[in-house]
Amino acid sequence: MAELTHFDAKGDAHMVDVSDKAVTSRTAVAEGCVIMSPETLALITEGRAKKGDVAGVARLAGIMGAKRTSDLIPLCHPLPVTKVSVDVTPDDSLPGLRVQATVKTTGQTGVEMEALTAVSTACLTVYDMVKAAQKDMVISDIHLLLKEGGKSGRYEAP
Repeated sequence: MAELTHFDAKGDAHMVDVSDKAVTSRTAVAEGCVIMSPETLALITEGRAKKGDVAGVARLAGIMGAKRTSDLIPLCHPLPVTKVSVDVTPDDSLPGLRVQATVKTTGQTGVEMEALTAVSTACLTVYDMVKAAQKDMVISDIHLLLKEGGKSGRYEAP
């Protein structure tokens, strides 16, 4: 098992020193979903949600979430994010919405947390926008799909 880098020799949490790490192009892709009833999904896809364009607002919230990750996760470095894309796609097989975020930077540390935060924020926004129609929606399966760049190289989820 790899050493946990966010703890010092005494076991205290600390921010990792990345000053000696190489500046490289880095990309992360994360995914998650919001599971809901077919009726709630239809409400969203047919544009009948009272709060407006659910997928569009969730997409913007995900982008904003990625840019604010270091404000939310205590030991994350603030990064110059160079790209964030968030896709919100209806999936009748859930039923619900699938959310996928891609985040890029050129820097000394990766953007996995930014991609995961983008997905989480977008999913929470979906919930907020249609909770009046359904309170028992489930936010599920938020995970990293891909990470590229840096010393550890490429990771792809099985």
